[in-house]
Amino acid sequence: MARINLLPWRETKRKKRQRDFGVAVVISLLVVAAAAAGTHFYVEEMIKHQNKRNALLQQEIKAMDRKIKSIQALETTKKKLLARMDVIQQLQGSRPQVVHLFDEMVKTIPDGTHLGKMVQKGNRLTLTGQAQSNARVSSYMRNIESSKWLTNPALQVITNKSKEGAGLSSFTLVAKQFSPAAEKKKPAKKKQKRKGKKGK
Repeated sequence: MARINLLPWRETKRKKRQRDFGVAVVISLLVVAAAAAGTHFYVEEMIKHQNKRNALLQQEIKAMDRKIKSIQALETTKKKLLARMDVIQQLQGSRPQVVHLFDEMVKTIPDGTHLGKMVQKGNRLTLTGQAQSNARVSSYMRNIESSKWLTNPALQVITNKSKEGAGLSSFTLVAKQFSPAAEKKKPAKKKQKRKGKKGK
């Protein structure tokens, strides 16, 4: 009976299996490394793309901030211009009032009375002067009450003549200035008040 030695064949097969396993391991490692490298590069590319988008957003935000500051500066300028326009309109509206005020000062002051000082704060007038008698002061107040540009006279101080009866009486009274536009807004109240004065 012939004998067949199978050891060389088994050894060859075992070495081939080892070699095939080594090749498979190497291929697997290469595949894993390639996949890891691909993933890494993909993530890096996504990060770069996102950074570019973030940089673009930052630029747009800065541009928008500049626009907002410009708009705020324009709003501030607008408010200043509107305030100046209001002042100009008030000055233009007060021009005729000043003329009428001095005209009324001349018209309302009775004979035997003269003013030494007039102080105006807003629409409030403080009038200081001298009169020959208290009746002249009362007449002056009635003239103010019937004026179209003055109203609400109120006597604050009156100093009578000296003991000998000589000289003039000093007085201080306050009144208010108003415009016909304001008078038209409250015609009934003004008429009632003046009617009450006349009834007295």
